[in-house]
Amino acid sequence: MTIPSPTADTGAELLPIATPARTRAALRTLIRPDRGLALTGLGILVAATAVGLLVQPLLGRIVDIVADGRPAGDLTLPVVLLVAVAVVQGLTTTLGLTRIARLGETVLARLRERFVERALNLPADRLERAGAGDLTARVTGDVARVAEAVRSALPEMARSVLAILLTLGALALLDVRFLLAALLAVPVQLLTARWYVRRALTLYADQRVANGAQQQQLLETIGGAVTVRGHRLEEQHTERSAGRSRKAVDLTMRSVNLVLGFYGRLHIAEYIGLAAVLIAGFWLVRDGAVSIGTATAAALYFHSLFGPVNAALVLLDDAQSAAAGLARLVGVTDLAEQPEPTAGKAAPVSVPQQRTVSSEAAVTVHEVSHAYGPGRPVLHEVSLTLKAGEHVALVGTSGAGKSTLARIVAGVQQPTTGTVTVPAGTGEASVVLVTQEVHVFTGSLAEDLRLARRDATDADLRTALSTVHALDWAEALPDGLATVVGEGGHRLDPARAQQLALARLVLADPALAVLDEATAEAGSAGARVLERSAEAALAGRTALVVAHRLTQAVAADRVVVLEAGRVVESGPHDELRDADGPYAALWRAWSGSRATTAPHP
Repeated sequence: MTIPSPTADTGAELLPIATPARTRAALRTLIRPDRGLALTGLGILVAATAVGLLVQPLLGRIVDIVADGRPAGDLTLPVVLLVAVAVVQGLTTTLGLTRIARLGETVLARLRERFVERALNLPADRLERAGAGDLTARVTGDVARVAEAVRSALPEMARSVLAILLTLGALALLDVRFLLAALLAVPVQLLTARWYVRRALTLYADQRVANGAQQQQLLETIGGAVTVRGHRLEEQHTERSAGRSRKAVDLTMRSVNLVLGFYGRLHIAEYIGLAAVLIAGFWLVRDGAVSIGTATAAALYFHSLFGPVNAALVLLDDAQSAAAGLARLVGVTDLAEQPEPTAGKAAPVSVPQQRTVSSEAAVTVHEVSHAYGPGRPVLHEVSLTLKAGEHVALVGTSGAGKSTLARIVAGVQQPTTGTVTVPAGTGEASVVLVTQEVHVFTGSLAEDLRLARRDATDADLRTALSTVHALDWAEALPDGLATVVGEGGHRLDPARAQQLALARLVLADPALAVLDEATAEAGSAGARVLERSAEAALAGRTALVVAHRLTQAVAADRVVVLEAGRVVESGPHDELRDADGPYAALWRAWSGSRATTAPHP
């Protein structure tokens, strides 16, 4: 179960946040595979803490020896035992904390893998509604906060809780009245914890949302810097960024004041408890009920509680912050498991399968509609069939729904209604989508290519590059296929990056290839080269191409024209060009612009 998506002051519909109950359930699921490691680590820490509790009675024994005026030789045994306790406690504590740390890192790695896996499967339109800032904040800030809690707070919390429980038991063994005196501090501590937790969870959740809004604003401002300067919007965007930053700072200062108040209340509890134990010790020693050494041990026991009690309560700060971050991460993983509801309606109890894989070679789109929100329809009952091996070009004006239909056919996005049936592939994927936004992953060129087929040999890589006319420049790189590309490596221009994506398509060998303006980034100089590369990559397979240039429509077997989310024309290029319809108008406009901009001899 997730909490309905909050809305940042950017107007974005943020990704959902899991409820506390769902977050706890997810945490149990993450830990379950390593229950043995958890139990072993906790058992060793119990032993280490129990051994450490021998320090106070031994010190009390030394006090009694000195108070009774016994020979100095009587101090030898308790001193030797103190050294032994220190050594054993150090070794067992190190071993126990190591196992707890290993548990934490294992669970953290599992959480990260699950988050990345689910985030990659989120519907594209859902991410667009949330904005990049929200997901970026969760991937960076929330993961980092949970990681910090796992690496530092979890081991310390485990040790502190064990120390508190065993120390209270030791006080009861000395004399139950020492335990009762010590417990006078508990009401203040519990009220402090309750006061803090009730305020912290909401505050830290608000901080995460504010940080996401701040990042979104910065991404929009920096990403659109050219447009911002072109329209003289610098002052407006600066003020927006400052406003988001002020809100984040205000929430941070509120959290600082909350922590200061938390510490102040903890100090009051310490004074109450220690005073009560000292007064109880005074009365018990005066009445002869306990020795001075026993009273000393009781006082030392309570004093030793300052560290673990304060650590446990202070770690509530990290725990609450980590819990808020974990809830945001679980909200994303849960969202990826749930079908997207119909726009403007609640999610149905059962959703019919909207995408199937068939042994038939054809691709069938049946009455597909899609909307990015209430009142924002993009596609209206689009039906389309691609025969085996057929190349179909999608054309239309901007906003006609071409890219949305392409993403739905590729399986990147689910339709609001309707079904899509695609053929089963012979390679690692039945459908591959190539867009104009190509990412070059950091690593060698060979590693980047093998993302499409892990078992591809160097010969396979060269064949794929040769197919898309990219082998010459690839082998001319400083280290050939071993050249590091991507961030910090050899920079590939847009045309070469697109050829790399087309080579990956060849390696994946899908039954259906979907190209969404895959040659748009090349510019005029590289357009012909990329179109040749795309044509070679698509040879022998079924293809749906969102045509950025109408030369791609000319080469296609069939042209489908979209207008306002509906199919208005379908047929071969020559037939549609000669008809006086929407495609003919597009062709005349495109041909005219090319003639106007063509250089004169």
